[in-house]
Amino acid sequence: MAINDTKLAHSTSQSSPSPSCHHDNDIERHAQPTDIEHCNCVPVNHGNGPLARLRELEAKLDRKLGVESEAIVRLTPDQKVYQPWHQQAVMALMWASGTLQISCFATGLIGSQLGLNLRQAIVTTVFGTLFGGMVSAYCATMGPETGLRQVSISRYSFGWWPSKIVAVLNVISQIGWATVCCITGGQALSAVSGGTVSIALGIVIVGVGSLVVSFVGLRGVLAMDKYWWFVALVLILVGYGETGQYASTSTNATSSGASLSGTALSSKVLTLLAVVYGSSASWCSIVSDYYAHYPIDTSKTKVFVLTTLGISLPTMIGMCLGCIVGSAMLTSRHDWADAYSSGNVAYVLLAMLHPTGWAKFSVVLLMLTGIACNCINLYSSALSIQQTTRLAARVPRFFWSLLVAGITIALALAGRNKLLTVIQNLLALLGYWETSFFAIIITEHILFRKNSISNYNLEAWNDPSRLPIGIAGLFAFLVGFSGWMIGMVTTWYIGPVAQAVGGGGDVGNELCLVFTFVAFVPMRYMELKWVGR
Repeated sequence: MAINDTKLAHSTSQSSPSPSCHHDNDIERHAQPTDIEHCNCVPVNHGNGPLARLRELEAKLDRKLGVESEAIVRLTPDQKVYQPWHQQAVMALMWASGTLQISCFATGLIGSQLGLNLRQAIVTTVFGTLFGGMVSAYCATMGPETGLRQVSISRYSFGWWPSKIVAVLNVISQIGWATVCCITGGQALSAVSGGTVSIALGIVIVGVGSLVVSFVGLRGVLAMDKYWWFVALVLILVGYGETGQYASTSTNATSSGASLSGTALSSKVLTLLAVVYGSSASWCSIVSDYYAHYPIDTSKTKVFVLTTLGISLPTMIGMCLGCIVGSAMLTSRHDWADAYSSGNVAYVLLAMLHPTGWAKFSVVLLMLTGIACNCINLYSSALSIQQTTRLAARVPRFFWSLLVAGITIALALAGRNKLLTVIQNLLALLGYWETSFFAIIITEHILFRKNSISNYNLEAWNDPSRLPIGIAGLFAFLVGFSGWMIGMVTTWYIGPVAQAVGGGGDVGNELCLVFTFVAFVPMRYMELKWVGR
């Protein structure tokens, strides 16, 4: 059943022939595409209150620095220009910069801690990251066609009000990832200094550095992430060269020398799969934030392939190095295990790399990779906050970036001594709700919109009277929530279905996907029949 939205005339009151954008029905601005093709416009009437003065400041900063004011407004086809191949390549390179970092290496250590041998850990990591990357890549294909950020796109399937829940969860997800990056960066700086510099200082450095880049907006994010991946890749490949000789596929993966088999093995594989899948799938709720400026005729195949490779391959590279080191810690390099038990992940990096000078130099540079990841997290967090309420949308993006950065630094300081616990719980939880998000988005697009953007009334992106109410979206999301609750595995809770799989096999994502789909389809049909949109 294709959806035929009511096509209302898009009237404007502007005196200039330039194309206009409308924000919350009370702001009018003129489009001035720049080198990143964002809608770089200035509000006409600010008023006299504190909020108005903030918006006036944002407009001035936009004119001088290009800080991307009014960033969430839809970009129409006439506001986009052709992108040469090197700018399209950013669809892969920016994600490579965001994933080639210490936190991915640290995630790779989880497999050995679960009792998996190297072969089992690597195979699970490869498939988990690939599945997660494909989920994010599919969502990315809708960015160029719609000219909308990811949360705004979700309004056409979740509905106006439930999409605000998505925006809030998105903020929590990105702050969680940013917290992990800050912790790993802080640990790295402390390890290099031999403990004379506190982890807290490193956390602040990474947090503030990320804020500076994200403050500028999409231009700043792309400027850094377009190149930083190469530095991180060289460092990680050197790590492979120095640790590869200790790679062992021995089945005796646990510290006791016992090997896993049967349902016990299945449960650990499923748990690791949920973690690594969540790492790559966690981008799906923000990925279109970085594609809205691409021309409407950008190849969907190209977007999908570049995004999948850009997310999955670098994540695999970083995590598999962690798998090798984690396995060696239990089999042949007990000194690495001692380094980890007496310090943190950064101490392991210092122990496995040599000579000492190179090791310290590498760890410092890897600390800076946290900034490449965090600037993505902070930028999208601010955009998501602006899409929670109309009032939040009127507050300048740079203000929300400042607030999110402060919260991230505070959380990182509080959890700096529990990194792997934070990663294991955080990534699994992210994977669950992102799976529901993906299931609803893809079902709406393929089944109800007939896989065509022409069946979307894109002019209605910010008009609740022309968007779905969200009965089906909210119901399916809640049903999906029940699915991952009974199938999830965390350190604080194991669902009853997960308990039945070897005493703790994470099947939360699988149940969430099925539950969400089964609930959404009939409810969406009824919503269309009763409400008509």
